[in-house]
Amino acid sequence: MGQATVMEATTEQAWVDDDEVRLRQYGAAVLRYKWLVLAVIVVGVLAAFAVTLRTPKVYESSTTLLIPKEGGGGGFLSTIAASGLIQQIPGLSIPSLSPNRDVLLSILKSRTLAEAVIERLKLQERYRARFKDPTSDRQRTTTIALSKEGLISVKVEDTDPLFAAEMANYHVEELNRLVVEFGVGEASHQRVFVAGQLPLARRDLQKAEESLLRFQQHNRVVVLQEQTQGAIAAAARLKGEIMAAEVQLAAIRHFATEANWEFGNLKRRVDEMKRQLAQMQYGDDLDKNRRAGSRQEIYVPFAKVPEVGLELARLTRDVKVQEALVTFLTQQLEQAKIAEAKQVPIARVLDPAVPATIHSKPSMRFNLVLAAAVSSLVGVFLAIVLDHRRKAATAIGRSRAASQSDA
Repeated sequence: MGQATVMEATTEQAWVDDDEVRLRQYGAAVLRYKWLVLAVIVVGVLAAFAVTLRTPKVYESSTTLLIPKEGGGGGFLSTIAASGLIQQIPGLSIPSLSPNRDVLLSILKSRTLAEAVIERLKLQERYRARFKDPTSDRQRTTTIALSKEGLISVKVEDTDPLFAAEMANYHVEELNRLVVEFGVGEASHQRVFVAGQLPLARRDLQKAEESLLRFQQHNRVVVLQEQTQGAIAAAARLKGEIMAAEVQLAAIRHFATEANWEFGNLKRRVDEMKRQLAQMQYGDDLDKNRRAGSRQEIYVPFAKVPEVGLELARLTRDVKVQEALVTFLTQQLEQAKIAEAKQVPIARVLDPAVPATIHSKPSMRFNLVLAAAVSSLVGVFLAIVLDHRRKAATAIGRSRAASQSDA
């Protein structure tokens, strides 16, 4: 046992001695060929200097975006996810789509936005000599990152500082366009529907006004009795509210079913207003007129209106109803626009991209330091190899000399 321990210790000491001998030999070789090592280092540094000067300078421009505050609902996010745009980004799971931040990052990295940037800035023509796939050009020159503070940055590198700034800023412009295009939530549905109904209501109002004007000119009738006007105004207001509520019901049907509580409440309100309007039109003869299927006209209970006056009352009522409907739709359109603006997370630019004045690549200092380090290793390796060959040649010469002397 003791002899084995002594042998192991002796072996380890021999290895240590061998390593020290080798290090001394390597050091001696470097000193012997120090001018060669220095020459290799100088040549390497000069070569790196020349290559760096000849390499095209790359400029970096970046824009920083503020992430919008999270809204109360997830209508926009769920709609964006359903649109399929986010599915173009591999590695994203559905739970990560909740924050607006992840949605904006995903759109920035999507192929849809990349193709829009390529088409707008003609990247396929610009990078044709370097890359075959135009989307890879954009990915290699563009970096999209999220800072610790929660800010999104878009960095673009190009040999032209003006082009780099333009490309970075266009990413933000296209991002907001896609957000608006795909952000078709509840408010967007309502805005589109109301915007489509408003021109129709204005056209009907114009027709009603023209009909009333023609009737007044033909019959030389200008005004109604005061009591008749009051009855017409009250019925017209109620009819306008009914039509406006029916427009709301139609808008809700685009994104909800009849089981929705808001739809149910509005439907009951419409039914009640229709009952009140029917009571105003027919008075106590409501059931009889319904059974007879007679034409629904405004009934004035406090005086018999002459035939001409009755027609004037009907036309006046139609005008007032259409006026009330146009007013309501105009208000609803503005409210829908405001709600949509709150719902869609438009990215705000904190720092727009500006053309860089100093290039980011290539770095002269980094290249020179790297060249010096690599050249030093190469020089040391050459020195060791040459010293080894020198020693081998010396040993062969001594062996030959010894052989000749023995002979």
